[in-house]
Amino acid sequence: MTDSRDYDIVIIGGGPAGLAAGLYGARGRHKTLLIEKGVIGGQIALTEAVENYPGIQMINGFDLAQAMLAQSESYGMETEYTEVQKIEQQGLKWLVSTEAGDFTTRALIVTAGAEYNRLGVPGEDRLIGKGVSYCATCDAAFFKDQAAVVVGGGDSALEEGIFTTRYVSKATIVHRRDEFRASAILQERALADPKIEVAWNTVVTEVLGDDQVTGVRLKDVNTGEESTMDVTAVFIFIGSTPNTGFLGGLIPLDGGKHALVDEWMATPLPGLFAAGDVRQNSARQVASSVGDGVTAAIAADHYITANFHGDTAAAAAPAEATPAA
Repeated sequence: MTDSRDYDIVIIGGGPAGLAAGLYGARGRHKTLLIEKGVIGGQIALTEAVENYPGIQMINGFDLAQAMLAQSESYGMETEYTEVQKIEQQGLKWLVSTEAGDFTTRALIVTAGAEYNRLGVPGEDRLIGKGVSYCATCDAAFFKDQAAVVVGGGDSALEEGIFTTRYVSKATIVHRRDEFRASAILQERALADPKIEVAWNTVVTEVLGDDQVTGVRLKDVNTGEESTMDVTAVFIFIGSTPNTGFLGGLIPLDGGKHALVDEWMATPLPGLFAAGDVRQNSARQVASSVGDGVTAAIAADHYITANFHGDTAAAAAPAEATPAA
């Protein structure tokens, strides 16, 4: 009998990519474990309404994540709520060390997501999902014909700012410097858009509102002058940090610390996959993350079949631990 802490597939991260990988791993009759350090769903758990997931008109993000979890667990996926401290190769297997102990696995899928960089100002955290957003592609449609603020000066800020103008009446880009860092073509498009205004040398010092965003408090970094602006949405694009700290030194990462993978979400190390927001060039959408997770799980299945020749944790587990088809 296999050790109860030995798995075919271990998934680090319980966002959409991880939940999808868990579903496909468990349905493939692999003994599958999902490790999540916080709230199931990751960023979508903080989203009031998801309207762009195919086939679902609208659903609360937390509810969508819970539905994904219940479906995956119904096929036998196990869930452990703990934080990963390090991972290391042990022959063909991987050792995952966590605060709850060690787990071994034949295939390891990292879907730990990314943390959006925050302004750290009063009102921001309290109003996330109530007007404060880190994804205009996800949420701009909720603010049709309303005024919005877009914070940032890089490519993402300008791309998303331009996107918001499909819906909002006006988008004010707030940037702490007197010139953008974005590419020239994006600057040209943004500055030529009649719905976009720019507040140069300005920072947001507070997000205003009780149950919904009603405005922002601004400060001119040169003069110190403060003002307020009435808006119903604040889109923040000052970068994100992928949760790849435990991958450092193991696999190649890009300049933003995202994992470099191939089209099957495989890293250069055998049996190690990365999917969703942790990988380079992720679209950072629920639907694309689900696709990444599915791809990684299928690739993991192929890897296990090719390298372990039927010697799997699921095969050695008691009958009741293997889900019905």
